[in-house]
Amino acid sequence: MNRDHFFEHMRTPRNSGKRDWYTIRNAVDGDAATARIDLYDEIDPFWGVSAADFVADLRALDAETIQLHINSPGGSVYDGIAIMNALRQHDARVVATIDGLAASAAGFIAVGGSDELIMAENSEFMAHEAWGIAIGNAADMTKMAGDLDRLSSNIASIYAAKAGGTVDDWRAVMEAETWYTAEEAVEAGLADRVAEPAKKSAAKASFDLAIFNYAGRRAAPAPRLHQSPSARVRAEVTPGKEGAMPDLIEGLRGVLGLPEDADEATVLAAVTERVDSAGAATGETTPGEPAEPTLQQITASAKRLNLTLVDKDQYDAVVAQAEQGAKAFAKMQKQHHEKVLNEALRTGRIAKAQRDAYAAQLERDAKKGLDDTEKFLMALPKNTVVPVEELGHAGEPDAPDIDAEYQATFAQITGVPYNKKA
Repeated sequence: MNRDHFFEHMRTPRNSGKRDWYTIRNAVDGDAATARIDLYDEIDPFWGVSAADFVADLRALDAETIQLHINSPGGSVYDGIAIMNALRQHDARVVATIDGLAASAAGFIAVGGSDELIMAENSEFMAHEAWGIAIGNAADMTKMAGDLDRLSSNIASIYAAKAGGTVDDWRAVMEAETWYTAEEAVEAGLADRVAEPAKKSAAKASFDLAIFNYAGRRAAPAPRLHQSPSARVRAEVTPGKEGAMPDLIEGLRGVLGLPEDADEATVLAAVTERVDSAGAATGETTPGEPAEPTLQQITASAKRLNLTLVDKDQYDAVVAQAEQGAKAFAKMQKQHHEKVLNEALRTGRIAKAQRDAYAAQLERDAKKGLDDTEKFLMALPKNTVVPVEELGHAGEPDAPDIDAEYQATFAQITGVPYNKKA
Protein backbone atom coordinates (compact mmCIF):
# COMPACT_ATOMS: atom_id res chain seq x y z
CA MET A 1 0.00 0.00 0.00
CA ASN A 2 1.06 3.59 -0.59
CA ARG A 3 0.71 4.77 2.99
CA ASP A 4 1.69 8.38 2.11
CA HIS A 5 -1.59 8.90 0.30
CA PHE A 6 -3.88 7.18 2.80
CA PHE A 7 -5.12 10.26 4.63
CA GLU A 8 -5.40 12.22 1.37
CA HIS A 9 -7.85 9.63 0.06
CA MET A 10 -9.80 8.87 3.23
CA ARG A 11 -13.43 9.77 2.81
CA THR A 12 -16.12 10.60 5.28
CA PRO A 13 -19.30 8.51 5.12
CA ARG A 14 -21.40 9.45 2.12
CA ASN A 15 -24.43 11.43 3.19
CA SER A 16 -25.98 12.46 -0.13
CA GLY A 17 -29.09 10.40 0.39
CA LYS A 18 -29.47 6.66 0.89
CA ARG A 19 -27.46 4.54 -1.52
CA ASP A 20 -27.38 0.80 -2.07
CA TRP A 21 -23.75 -0.35 -1.93
CA TYR A 22 -24.80 -3.64 -3.53
CA THR A 23 -27.90 -4.97 -5.27
CA ILE A 24 -29.67 -8.31 -5.06
CA ARG A 25 -32.19 -9.30 -7.70
CA ASN A 26 -33.36 -12.24 -9.79
CA ALA A 27 -30.83 -12.97 -12.50
CA VAL A 28 -33.63 -13.68 -14.96
CA ASP A 29 -37.08 -12.15 -14.62
CA GLY A 30 -39.44 -14.74 -13.19
CA ASP A 31 -36.58 -17.12 -12.29
CA ALA A 32 -36.55 -17.27 -8.51
CA ALA A 33 -34.04 -20.14 -8.54
CA THR A 34 -31.19 -17.85 -9.61
CA ALA A 35 -30.29 -14.62 -7.82
CA ARG A 36 -27.74 -12.01 -8.82
CA ILE A 37 -25.68 -9.94 -6.39
CA ASP A 38 -23.66 -6.95 -7.58
CA LEU A 39 -20.88 -6.14 -5.12
CA TYR A 40 -19.74 -2.84 -6.60
CA ASP A 41 -18.14 -0.79 -3.85
CA GLU A 42 -15.64 -0.74 -1.04
CA ILE A 43 -16.14 -3.19 1.82
CA ASP A 44 -16.58 -1.05 4.89
CA PRO A 45 -19.46 -0.42 7.33
CA PHE A 46 -19.04 3.38 7.08
CA TRP A 47 -18.58 4.21 3.40
CA GLY A 48 -19.20 1.00 1.49
CA VAL A 49 -20.61 -2.49 1.79
CA SER A 50 -21.51 -3.41 5.37
CA ALA A 51 -21.05 -7.06 6.27
CA ALA A 52 -24.01 -6.93 8.64
CA ASP A 53 -26.43 -5.68 5.97
CA PHE A 54 -25.00 -7.89 3.23
CA VAL A 55 -25.19 -11.09 5.30
CA ALA A 56 -28.73 -10.32 6.48
CA ASP A 57 -29.94 -9.85 2.89
CA LEU A 58 -28.00 -12.90 1.69
CA ARG A 59 -29.55 -15.20 4.28
CA ALA A 60 -33.01 -14.08 3.17
CA LEU A 61 -32.34 -15.37 -0.35
CA ASP A 62 -33.99 -18.66 -1.29
CA ALA A 63 -32.14 -19.48 -4.49
CA GLU A 64 -30.40 -22.49 -5.96
CA THR A 65 -27.70 -20.44 -7.71
CA ILE A 66 -26.20 -17.08 -6.79
CA GLN A 67 -24.43 -15.07 -9.47
CA LEU A 68 -22.03 -12.81 -7.57
CA HIS A 69 -20.57 -9.97 -9.67
CA ILE A 70 -17.66 -8.08 -8.15
CA ASN A 71 -16.03 -4.74 -8.88
CA SER A 72 -14.38 -3.58 -5.65
CA PRO A 73 -11.00 -2.32 -4.39
CA GLY A 74 -11.49 -4.21 -1.11
CA GLY A 75 -11.65 -2.81 2.39
CA SER A 76 -12.12 -4.19 5.89
CA VAL A 77 -10.54 -7.62 6.42
CA TYR A 78 -13.02 -8.75 9.06
CA ASP A 79 -16.06 -7.59 7.09
CA GLY A 80 -14.62 -9.37 4.07
CA ILE A 81 -14.15 -12.61 6.02
CA ALA A 82 -17.71 -12.39 7.33
CA ILE A 83 -19.10 -11.93 3.80
CA MET A 84 -16.95 -14.78 2.46
CA ASN A 85 -18.11 -17.20 5.16
CA ALA A 86 -21.75 -16.21 4.67
CA LEU A 87 -21.43 -17.10 0.97
CA ARG A 88 -19.78 -20.41 1.87
CA GLN A 89 -22.55 -21.28 4.31
CA HIS A 90 -25.41 -20.53 1.91
CA ASP A 91 -27.08 -23.56 0.34
CA ALA A 92 -26.95 -22.06 -3.15
CA ARG A 93 -24.14 -22.66 -5.59
CA VAL A 94 -22.15 -19.43 -5.83
CA VAL A 95 -20.68 -18.46 -9.20
CA ALA A 96 -18.56 -15.32 -8.82
CA THR A 97 -17.54 -13.13 -11.74
CA ILE A 98 -14.96 -10.38 -11.42
CA ASP A 99 -16.33 -7.72 -13.76
CA GLY A 100 -13.66 -5.08 -13.26
CA LEU A 101 -11.42 -5.31 -10.19
CA ALA A 102 -11.24 -7.59 -7.17
CA ALA A 103 -8.49 -6.27 -4.92
CA SER A 104 -7.56 -6.92 -1.31
CA ALA A 105 -10.61 -8.09 0.69
CA ALA A 106 -12.74 -8.29 -2.47
CA GLY A 107 -10.17 -10.71 -3.89
CA PHE A 108 -10.33 -13.23 -1.07
CA ILE A 109 -14.14 -12.97 -1.00
CA ALA A 110 -14.13 -13.95 -4.68
CA VAL A 111 -11.65 -16.81 -4.18
CA GLY A 112 -12.94 -18.22 -0.90
CA GLY A 113 -16.64 -17.47 -1.17
CA SER A 114 -17.43 -19.00 -4.56
CA ASP A 115 -17.84 -22.47 -5.98
CA GLU A 116 -16.63 -21.19 -9.35
CA LEU A 117 -14.69 -18.00 -10.04
CA ILE A 118 -14.83 -16.44 -13.50
CA MET A 119 -12.68 -13.55 -14.72
CA ALA A 120 -14.45 -11.24 -17.15
CA GLU A 121 -12.39 -10.06 -20.09
CA ASN A 122 -9.89 -7.34 -19.13
CA SER A 123 -10.70 -7.70 -15.42
CA GLU A 124 -7.94 -7.70 -12.81
CA PHE A 125 -7.16 -9.30 -9.46
CA MET A 126 -4.83 -8.01 -6.75
CA ALA A 127 -3.47 -9.65 -3.59
CA HIS A 128 -1.51 -7.84 -0.90
CA GLU A 129 -0.75 -8.01 2.81
CA ALA A 130 -3.12 -6.64 5.42
CA TRP A 131 -2.33 -3.14 6.60
CA GLY A 132 -3.66 -0.71 9.14
CA ILE A 133 -2.98 2.32 11.28
CA ALA A 134 -1.89 2.27 14.93
CA ILE A 135 -1.49 5.11 17.40
CA GLY A 136 0.27 4.55 20.69
CA ASN A 137 3.49 3.39 22.28
CA ALA A 138 5.95 0.67 21.29
CA ALA A 139 3.78 -2.06 22.81
CA ASP A 140 0.80 -0.88 20.76
CA MET A 141 2.88 -0.91 17.58
CA THR A 142 4.23 -4.37 18.34
CA LYS A 143 0.72 -5.68 18.91
CA MET A 144 -0.45 -4.15 15.63
CA ALA A 145 2.45 -5.80 13.79
CA GLY A 146 1.50 -9.18 15.24
CA ASP A 147 -2.17 -8.68 14.35
CA LEU A 148 -1.33 -7.76 10.75
CA ASP A 149 0.99 -10.74 10.40
CA ARG A 150 -1.73 -13.08 11.66
CA LEU A 151 -4.36 -11.57 9.33
CA SER A 152 -2.04 -11.83 6.32
CA SER A 153 -1.37 -15.52 7.03
CA ASN A 154 -5.11 -16.09 7.36
CA ILE A 155 -5.73 -14.50 3.96
CA ALA A 156 -2.84 -16.45 2.41
CA SER A 157 -4.45 -19.70 3.59
CA ILE A 158 -7.56 -18.83 1.54
CA TYR A 159 -5.49 -18.50 -1.64
CA ALA A 160 -3.52 -21.68 -0.85
CA ALA A 161 -6.74 -23.67 -0.36
CA LYS A 162 -7.94 -22.66 -3.83
CA ALA A 163 -4.76 -22.62 -5.90
CA GLY A 164 -2.40 -24.92 -3.97
CA GLY A 165 1.00 -24.05 -2.55
CA THR A 166 1.84 -23.06 1.00
CA VAL A 167 0.88 -20.11 3.15
CA ASP A 168 4.48 -18.87 2.91
CA ASP A 169 4.28 -19.02 -0.90
CA TRP A 170 1.23 -16.78 -0.92
CA ARG A 171 2.62 -14.48 1.77
CA ALA A 172 5.48 -13.75 -0.64
CA VAL A 173 2.95 -13.02 -3.40
CA MET A 174 1.00 -10.72 -1.08
CA GLU A 175 4.09 -8.94 0.22
CA ALA A 176 4.95 -7.95 -3.35
CA GLU A 177 1.40 -6.59 -3.93
CA THR A 178 0.81 -8.77 -6.96
CA TRP A 179 -1.59 -7.81 -9.75
CA TYR A 180 -3.04 -10.34 -12.20
CA THR A 181 -4.74 -10.00 -15.54
CA ALA A 182 -7.73 -12.26 -16.13
CA GLU A 183 -5.58 -14.88 -17.86
CA GLU A 184 -2.83 -14.68 -15.22
CA ALA A 185 -5.35 -15.21 -12.42
CA VAL A 186 -6.55 -18.41 -14.11
CA GLU A 187 -2.98 -19.59 -14.71
CA ALA A 188 -2.14 -18.96 -11.04
CA GLY A 189 -5.09 -21.13 -9.99
CA LEU A 190 -6.98 -18.30 -8.30
CA ALA A 191 -9.77 -18.27 -10.88
CA ASP A 192 -11.31 -21.11 -12.86
CA ARG A 193 -11.75 -19.58 -16.30
CA VAL A 194 -12.03 -16.41 -18.34
CA ALA A 195 -15.57 -15.55 -19.45
CA GLU A 196 -16.52 -15.88 -23.09
CA PRO A 197 -16.34 -12.58 -25.02
CA ALA A 198 -19.46 -10.49 -24.48
CA LYS A 199 -21.10 -8.15 -26.94
CA LYS A 200 -20.50 -5.26 -24.59
CA SER A 201 -17.12 -4.49 -23.08
CA ALA A 202 -16.57 -5.74 -19.54
CA ALA A 203 -16.76 -3.34 -16.63
CA LYS A 204 -13.55 -1.54 -15.78
CA ALA A 205 -12.51 -0.39 -12.33
CA SER A 206 -13.09 3.30 -11.74
CA PHE A 207 -11.82 3.46 -8.18
CA ASP A 208 -9.05 5.69 -6.88
CA LEU A 209 -6.12 3.25 -6.61
CA ALA A 210 -3.58 5.76 -5.28
CA ILE A 211 -3.44 4.04 -1.88
CA PHE A 212 -2.00 0.93 -3.55
CA ASN A 213 1.61 0.66 -4.69
CA TYR A 214 0.49 0.15 -8.29
CA ALA A 215 -2.42 1.75 -10.13
CA GLY A 216 -3.65 -1.48 -11.68
CA ARG A 217 -2.06 -4.38 -13.54
CA ARG A 218 -0.66 -2.24 -16.35
CA ALA A 219 1.52 -0.39 -13.82
CA ALA A 220 2.55 -3.47 -11.84
CA PRO A 221 5.27 -6.05 -12.59
CA ALA A 222 4.31 -9.48 -13.89
CA PRO A 223 3.13 -11.80 -11.10
CA ARG A 224 5.07 -14.86 -10.00
CA LEU A 225 2.53 -17.39 -11.20
CA HIS A 226 1.85 -20.35 -8.96
CA GLN A 227 0.66 -23.50 -10.74
CA SER A 228 -1.81 -25.63 -8.82
CA PRO A 229 -0.54 -29.19 -8.12
CA SER A 230 -3.52 -30.60 -9.96
CA ALA A 231 -2.64 -28.56 -13.04
CA ARG A 232 -6.07 -26.96 -12.72
CA VAL A 233 -7.76 -29.45 -15.02
CA ARG A 234 -11.40 -28.45 -15.23
CA ALA A 235 -14.39 -30.28 -16.65
CA GLU A 236 -16.74 -28.42 -18.96
CA VAL A 237 -19.71 -28.84 -16.63
CA THR A 238 -21.63 -26.57 -14.29
CA PRO A 239 -22.52 -28.81 -11.36
CA GLY A 240 -24.53 -27.77 -8.34
CA LYS A 241 -23.01 -27.72 -4.90
CA GLU A 242 -23.61 -31.46 -4.72
CA GLY A 243 -21.40 -31.91 -7.81
CA ALA A 244 -21.96 -33.95 -10.99
CA MET A 245 -21.49 -37.37 -9.36
CA PRO A 246 -25.01 -38.72 -10.14
CA ASP A 247 -24.66 -37.84 -13.84
CA LEU A 248 -21.15 -39.30 -13.89
CA ILE A 249 -22.28 -42.60 -12.32
CA GLU A 250 -25.18 -42.83 -14.76
CA GLY A 251 -22.85 -42.25 -17.71
CA LEU A 252 -20.38 -44.87 -16.49
CA ARG A 253 -23.16 -47.44 -16.15
CA GLY A 254 -23.94 -46.96 -19.82
CA VAL A 255 -20.31 -47.08 -20.97
CA LEU A 256 -19.51 -50.18 -18.91
CA GLY A 257 -22.76 -51.98 -19.76
CA LEU A 258 -23.93 -52.14 -16.16
CA PRO A 259 -27.58 -52.30 -15.06
CA GLU A 260 -29.32 -49.05 -14.13
CA ASP A 261 -29.48 -50.03 -10.46
CA ALA A 262 -25.72 -50.67 -10.14
CA ASP A 263 -24.44 -48.74 -7.13
CA GLU A 264 -21.27 -46.64 -6.91
CA ALA A 265 -19.18 -49.51 -5.49
CA THR A 266 -20.12 -51.75 -8.43
CA VAL A 267 -19.31 -49.00 -10.93
CA LEU A 268 -15.95 -48.32 -9.24
CA ALA A 269 -15.04 -52.02 -9.29
CA ALA A 270 -15.85 -52.22 -13.00
CA VAL A 271 -13.76 -49.13 -13.76
CA THR A 272 -10.82 -50.52 -11.77
CA GLU A 273 -11.01 -53.84 -13.60
CA ARG A 274 -11.11 -52.07 -16.96
CA VAL A 275 -8.08 -49.91 -16.09
CA ASP A 276 -6.08 -52.90 -14.77
CA SER A 277 -6.85 -54.88 -17.91
CA ALA A 278 -5.77 -52.02 -20.15
CA GLY A 279 -2.54 -51.58 -18.20
CA ALA A 280 -1.70 -55.29 -18.42
CA ALA A 281 -2.34 -55.31 -22.17
CA THR A 282 -0.06 -52.34 -22.85
CA GLY A 283 2.59 -53.23 -20.27
CA GLU A 284 1.98 -49.96 -18.42
CA THR A 285 2.66 -49.69 -14.72
CA THR A 286 -0.04 -49.13 -12.15
CA PRO A 287 -0.28 -45.82 -10.27
CA GLY A 288 1.40 -47.45 -7.27
CA GLU A 289 4.39 -48.48 -9.40
CA PRO A 290 5.95 -45.41 -11.03
CA ALA A 291 7.64 -46.04 -14.37
CA GLU A 292 11.42 -45.98 -14.61
CA PRO A 293 12.64 -42.70 -16.15
CA THR A 294 14.16 -42.92 -19.61
CA LEU A 295 17.78 -42.04 -20.36
CA GLN A 296 16.59 -38.92 -22.17
CA GLN A 297 14.62 -37.84 -19.10
CA ILE A 298 17.60 -38.44 -16.81
CA THR A 299 19.92 -36.50 -19.14
CA ALA A 300 17.48 -33.60 -19.40
CA SER A 301 17.04 -33.45 -15.62
CA ALA A 302 20.81 -33.50 -15.07
CA LYS A 303 21.29 -30.66 -17.55
CA ARG A 304 18.56 -28.60 -15.90
CA LEU A 305 20.19 -29.09 -12.47
CA ASN A 306 23.69 -28.36 -13.84
CA LEU A 307 24.88 -31.90 -13.07
CA THR A 308 27.26 -34.15 -15.01
CA LEU A 309 26.56 -37.84 -15.56
CA VAL A 310 29.61 -40.09 -14.90
CA ASP A 311 30.10 -43.84 -15.22
CA LYS A 312 30.11 -45.43 -11.74
CA ASP A 313 33.45 -47.25 -12.21
CA GLN A 314 35.04 -44.07 -13.47
CA TYR A 315 33.59 -42.12 -10.56
CA ASP A 316 34.87 -44.68 -8.03
CA ALA A 317 38.34 -44.51 -9.60
CA VAL A 318 38.42 -40.72 -9.42
CA VAL A 319 37.31 -40.80 -5.78
CA ALA A 320 40.01 -43.36 -4.92
CA GLN A 321 42.67 -41.26 -6.64
CA ALA A 322 41.49 -38.17 -4.82
CA GLU A 323 41.72 -39.98 -1.48
CA GLN A 324 45.26 -41.16 -2.30
CA GLY A 325 46.24 -37.66 -3.31
CA ALA A 326 44.81 -36.24 -0.10
CA LYS A 327 46.76 -38.75 1.98
CA ALA A 328 50.00 -38.01 0.09
CA PHE A 329 49.51 -34.28 0.51
CA ALA A 330 48.84 -34.70 4.24
CA LYS A 331 52.06 -36.71 4.58
CA MET A 332 54.09 -34.08 2.71
CA GLN A 333 52.54 -31.35 4.82
CA LYS A 334 53.42 -33.17 8.04
CA GLN A 335 57.03 -33.63 6.87
CA HIS A 336 57.21 -29.93 6.06
CA HIS A 337 55.93 -29.03 9.52
CA GLU A 338 58.57 -31.31 11.09
CA LYS A 339 61.22 -29.50 9.09
CA VAL A 340 59.96 -26.09 10.22
CA LEU A 341 59.89 -27.16 13.89
CA ASN A 342 63.34 -28.75 13.73
CA GLU A 343 64.74 -25.58 12.19
CA ALA A 344 63.12 -23.45 14.91
CA LEU A 345 64.69 -25.69 17.59
CA ARG A 346 68.08 -25.76 15.88
CA THR A 347 68.27 -22.00 15.65
CA GLY A 348 67.09 -21.37 19.20
CA ARG A 349 63.79 -19.74 18.21
CA ILE A 350 61.70 -22.05 20.43
CA ALA A 351 62.29 -24.40 23.36
CA LYS A 352 61.81 -28.14 23.10
CA ALA A 353 58.90 -27.94 25.54
CA GLN A 354 57.07 -25.66 23.09
CA ARG A 355 57.35 -28.02 20.12
CA ASP A 356 54.05 -29.91 20.61
CA ALA A 357 52.03 -26.71 21.02
CA TYR A 358 53.47 -25.23 17.82
CA ALA A 359 52.93 -28.54 16.00
CA ALA A 360 49.22 -28.49 16.92
CA GLN A 361 48.91 -24.88 15.76
CA LEU A 362 50.59 -25.69 12.43
CA GLU A 363 48.06 -28.52 11.92
CA ARG A 364 45.12 -26.21 12.65
CA ASP A 365 46.47 -23.65 10.19
CA ALA A 366 46.80 -26.33 7.51
CA LYS A 367 43.12 -27.30 7.84
CA LYS A 368 42.18 -23.67 7.23
CA GLY A 369 44.66 -23.23 4.38
CA LEU A 370 46.81 -20.82 6.42
CA ASP A 371 50.54 -20.54 7.10
CA ASP A 372 50.49 -17.85 9.81
CA THR A 373 52.23 -19.98 12.47
CA GLU A 374 55.03 -20.96 10.09
CA LYS A 375 55.65 -17.31 9.21
CA PHE A 376 55.63 -16.42 12.91
CA LEU A 377 58.25 -19.07 13.75
CA MET A 378 60.53 -17.95 10.94
CA ALA A 379 60.19 -14.32 12.06
CA LEU A 380 61.40 -15.06 15.61
CA PRO A 381 65.00 -13.94 16.21
CA LYS A 382 67.52 -16.72 16.40
CA ASN A 383 69.34 -17.72 19.57
CA THR A 384 66.86 -15.98 21.90
CA VAL A 385 64.93 -18.70 23.70
CA VAL A 386 67.77 -21.23 23.86
CA PRO A 387 71.33 -19.98 23.06
CA VAL A 388 72.89 -22.36 20.57
CA GLU A 389 75.76 -20.12 19.42
CA GLU A 390 78.58 -18.39 21.39
CA LEU A 391 77.58 -15.01 22.72
CA GLY A 392 81.20 -13.61 23.34
CA HIS A 393 84.96 -14.35 23.56
CA ALA A 394 87.35 -14.95 26.48
CA GLY A 395 90.92 -13.46 26.59
CA GLU A 396 92.40 -10.75 24.40
CA PRO A 397 90.86 -9.89 21.10
CA ASP A 398 92.63 -10.87 17.91
CA ALA A 399 94.90 -8.37 16.36
CA PRO A 400 92.67 -7.64 13.38
CA ASP A 401 90.07 -6.33 15.86
CA ILE A 402 92.56 -3.57 17.02
CA ASP A 403 92.97 -0.65 14.69
CA ALA A 404 96.36 0.24 13.17
CA GLU A 405 96.86 3.40 15.22
CA TYR A 406 96.53 1.48 18.47
CA GLN A 407 99.04 -1.16 17.30
CA ALA A 408 101.60 1.52 16.33
CA THR A 409 101.29 3.23 19.70
CA PHE A 410 101.74 -0.11 21.48
CA ALA A 411 104.92 -0.89 19.49
CA GLN A 412 106.41 2.59 20.10
CA ILE A 413 105.97 2.36 23.86
CA THR A 414 106.98 -1.26 24.38
CA GLY A 415 109.37 -1.70 21.50
CA VAL A 416 107.54 -4.91 20.59
CA PRO A 417 105.04 -5.33 17.70
CA TYR A 418 101.50 -5.78 18.99
CA ASN A 419 100.92 -9.12 17.27
CA LYS A 420 103.94 -10.75 18.88
CA LYS A 421 104.07 -12.08 22.42
CA ALA A 422 106.10 -10.01 24.88
